[in-house]
Formats: sequence, structure tokens, C-alpha cells
Amino acid sequence: MLIPGLILILVFNYVPIAGLIIAFQDFKPIIGFSQMRWNGLDNFRYVFSLPDFTVALRNTVIISIMKIVAGLIVPVLAALLLNEARNVLFKRSVQTIIYMPHFFSWVILGGIIIDVLSPSQGIVNKALGAFGVEPISFLTSNDWFRYVMVITDQWKEFGFGTIIYLAALTSIDPGLYEAAIMDGAGRWRQTWNVTLPGISPIVILMAILSLGNILNGGFDQIFNLYNPLVYDTGDILDTLLFRIGIEQAQYSVATAIGLMKSIVSCTLIGLGYYLAYKIANYRIF
Repeated sequence: MLIPGLILILVFNYVPIAGLIIAFQDFKPIIGFSQMRWNGLDNFRYVFSLPDFTVALRNTVIISIMKIVAGLIVPVLAALLLNEARNVLFKRSVQTIIYMPHFFSWVILGGIIIDVLSPSQGIVNKALGAFGVEPISFLTSNDWFRYVMVITDQWKEFGFGTIIYLAALTSIDPGLYEAAIMDGAGRWRQTWNVTLPGISPIVILMAILSLGNILNGGFDQIFNLYNPLVYDTGDILDTLLFRIGIEQAQYSVATAIGLMKSIVSCTLIGLGYYLAYKIANYRIF
């Protein structure tokens, strides 16, 4: 039963690694690999010389960090609130509603967000207009674009994280709560001294796994929502790579960017694992 899955992983994840050699070549699809000219690190030098590269790198790191922080805080808070709900039907209904956006692609959600945030017809600006606020062009404003990306990303994904933390909450020994009650602890003290320490290993694990995505600002989301007016704050490495590799057909340069991203991500995952072991004495494996 594992063979089909292993074949897919081998074909789509490991075989393409051989194609990384074009990052060190002047790749042209019309000639064969055997006749390809090697240019060493010229592609990497070219990438670092691009004025858009520094902007995209900065935006990628900022947006990724904002998403990682929000992706840890929001699901934990939602899980804690749902854990306090005593009505099972209400709890399950809320879980289903907040988890549902996870199954929709950014193509669908992008259209919804564009309509909702429209300066002229969007429900958000109509609501703001009721309080005398002038219409805001959220998706064409450099002041708002990053925050819109983080908020909409959480709207789509925090339901998935909530389920993970709710599962972690079920592993906490009920006797700890009983002991806390006997010591006179209220709900807040129980949450602070029992619940949060009980799920802290999962929070650490999710934080470690998130470090590997620090250079992945979310291509699908941003590609469907950004435009040239917000390149200063919204253009990330993946969208820059798309324009260079697909639109301009500079395959070697695009591969060089992807290789750099992979090396940095792998390094950060290793660093995060090391810090988790040293600081929290927690092992993933």
C-alpha cells in the first residue's frame, strides 16, 4: 500500500534534485545537458545584484515571521476558548466552521477576499463607511497589504492548528486540574499553570516546523492577491522566482534562487531543533 506513495515522492521530490545542476549552468532548453555551458556561481552573483532581490527577501522574512507568530498565537487561543465550551454541539459546529476554509484553494478564497475588500462594493469598506471612515484600498496599499496577508492566512489555516492543539489538550491528565482546584486555583490559574504547560511541547514542535518556512511567504496566496502597486511590501522570493523563471524564462537564475531558499530552510530547521533540545529539552525524534 505504501509503494504508490513512495513512487510519487521519489518522482516529484527526489528525482528533480538532479535538476539543481542548472543553477551552475547557462541553461537553455533548446540544447542538451551535455552541451550546456557551466558558469560556476555567476547565476548567484546575478541574483544578489538584482535590486528586486533585496526587497523580495526582506518582504519574505517579514511576512513569514508575522505569519509564524500569528500561526502560533491564534490557534492556541481558539483551542483554549473551545476547550472551555461545555455545549458539545456548539463546540463541534464552531470547529467545523473555522476548519472549512482550510479545504479551499487560494484561487477561490482570493476572489472572495478581493470582493470583500473592494473599496467600492466590499462589505468591509461599507461597514467602515457606516462609521464615517473613508474607503480603504487594502490590496493596493503598501501600508495594509502585509496585514491583510497575515489576517487572511489565519482565517484560512487557524482552524487546522486549533484541531492540533485541541488534540493536545485531551492528553493532559485530569488529575492535574483536580489538584489545582483543591489548591484554590480558578479557571485562569488552571489555564496558566496546567493547560499551557501541558500543550507547550506541541507549541514548541509547531514553532520548530515553522522555522523551515521562514523563506516561504505563501506563494499561492500572494500571487492571487498582489499587484505591481504593492511590490515594495508584498513581493516575495517565490513571486520574484515565478517572474524570472516562468515569465522571463531565466531557468538557471530561478533555480539558483530556489537552491538558496532550500539551503537556508534546511539550516533553520536544524538550528530550531538544536535550540528546542538545548532550551526546552524536547526531541522531535
